[in-house]
Amino acid sequence: MPTLILVRHGRSTANADGVLAGWSPGVSLDDTGRAQAAALAGRLAALPLAAVVSSPLQRCRETVQPLLDTRPELPQHTDDRVGECHYGDWTGRKLSELADEPLWSTVQRHPSAAVFPGEQGESLRAMQARAVEAVRDWNERIEAEHGPDALYLVCSHGDIIKSLAADALGMHLDLFQRISTDPCSVTAIRYTPHRPFLLRLGDTGDLTGLVPPPRPQTGESADDAVVGGSTGTP
Repeated sequence: MPTLILVRHGRSTANADGVLAGWSPGVSLDDTGRAQAAALAGRLAALPLAAVVSSPLQRCRETVQPLLDTRPELPQHTDDRVGECHYGDWTGRKLSELADEPLWSTVQRHPSAAVFPGEQGESLRAMQARAVEAVRDWNERIEAEHGPDALYLVCSHGDIIKSLAADALGMHLDLFQRISTDPCSVTAIRYTPHRPFLLRLGDTGDLTGLVPPPRPQTGESADDAVVGGSTGTP
C-alpha cells in the first residue's frame, strides 16, 4: 500500500495572530509561510510523488503551489474530508480567549468528548473519522493507479494530521494532544495490509530517506518491521 506524505500548511496570518482560523475564508500564508512553502518544494524534490491532495482552504492550496509550479505533471486534487476541523462558534477567535472557556479543558484532556459549539461545530471524533476515511480511500485509489510502492502527498491542518498520526500509532484520540506538528512540517505514514508505520512526525528537515527502497527479494515481507530497527540505508 502507498506511503502518505502529510504536510501541514505553512504559517498563516491566523497562526501569526494567534487566531483559530477554522474554515474562515481568505486566511493566507504570511511571509514566513510563503518561504516555508517555497522551501518545501526543494525538500520534496527527491520523492517520486504520484499525486497531490489538498484541503480546499487557501492556506493549504498556497502551500502546495510552489511544488506544483516545479512539477506541473503531478495530478492535483482537493478533498473536503482533509479540511480543517469545523470549530463552530470558536472560529475566528483568539486562542488566548478560548483558553478561558470550559470546553478548552475537555479539548486538552478528553478530546474524544469535545464537540465545538454552534450549528457548524464538529466533534473531534467526527473530524478524525472523516480524515481516516479519506486516507483509506486515497490509499486504494493511489495503489490502483500507481502501484503499492507509490508515495502521495496530502496537505492539511494540524489537528487533522495529529489525528491521523494517532490512528496510525493505534493511539486513542484522547492522547492525540501529545503530538505536535509545526507549520510546513512533514509527517509520513507507510501503510501495509496489516498495519501502518509512522516514518516521520513533524519533520522539518531532509526527506530523502523517504524514497521507496527496492522491494524485498527474499522471504521478508514489505509488511514486516525491521528486527533491531531500521538500518538507515536504502
